[in-house]
Amino acid sequence: MSTIRVGQGFDVHRHLAAPDPARPLILGGVVFPDELGLIGHSDADVLLHAVVDALLGAAALGDVGQMFPDTDPINRGRDSGEMVEAARDAVAAVGWQVVNVDCIVHAQRPRLLPHRQAMRLRIAELLGIDPERLGPPTHFHAGRLQFEGWIDSNRNARANPARLAKCRDPVELP
Repeated sequence: MSTIRVGQGFDVHRHLAAPDPARPLILGGVVFPDELGLIGHSDADVLLHAVVDALLGAAALGDVGQMFPDTDPINRGRDSGEMVEAARDAVAAVGWQVVNVDCIVHAQRPRLLPHRQAMRLRIAELLGIDPERLGPPTHFHAGRLQFEGWIDSNRNARANPARLAKCRDPVELP
């Protein structure tokens, strides 16, 4: 059995049609209060959902929708940081640990550069890793770019981090 695995996460959420103070934009656990929020069953943090997918994928434990189904009322409005912590714990329970995470966010708004260190620190905190092991989440498409219809007129955002995991002790694994 391999002692190193890579997980690839992906998530996309549409923006709300109009501003809603009760639904701010949240990316990487950081609130962007002056931006349109995203539509979703939980808090719709597209970046943290993709991190959860990468974590679970590397450990072959399914995906965010399996672990946190939108059919379960407990997940309504759920903080995606809780999802990251639960996925981190599930991955650790089967013998894996996070080595590093590199994140890419595709969105026309907001500009991430001023907020990337806050996102980096929050994600590292949720994963229990040194922030130096987390690539700063950045990628911005100024209004001139559309990505295969996913990014269109500020209507949605997507994220896809990659994550490397190593086995703590291969002897303990099934």
